[in-house]
Amino acid sequence: MNLRSITPTLLAASLLLALAACKGPEAEQARDDAAQAADSAAAAAREAVDQAAASTRNAADEAAAASQQAAADVQPALDRAAAATSEAAVEAKDAAKDAAAHASDATATAAQKVADKARDVADDAQKNADEAKR
Repeated sequence: MNLRSITPTLLAASLLLALAACKGPEAEQARDDAAQAADSAAAAAREAVDQAAASTRNAADEAAAASQQAAADVQPALDRAAAATSEAAVEAKDAAKDAAAHASDATATAAQKVADKARDVADDAQKNADEAKR
């Protein structure tokens, strides 16, 4: 059972007990007063429950709106992060290509130096051989 159905029932039962205790000419007035009080209490209880339900609905609506706004605020940040990640990947790819090209250049330069040194050594060996023949 919920609060809405239990409250008027308890009030009515309390008033009926009070009415049962009343006897005599004042009993009629007491019964009318009690009935009117019960009606007022039941109406007040219904109003309180309705207001609580409306407040709950309003709070839920506000929470849903806030959640939607938060989601809307997050989406541009996610888009910017994705764009930045994509840009960084392109830059990393370009940097890797440049590094490979520089490595190839460095390897070619080193190979040329080794070849030049080998040529110098060979020339020196030839020179020494020619001098030894004389």
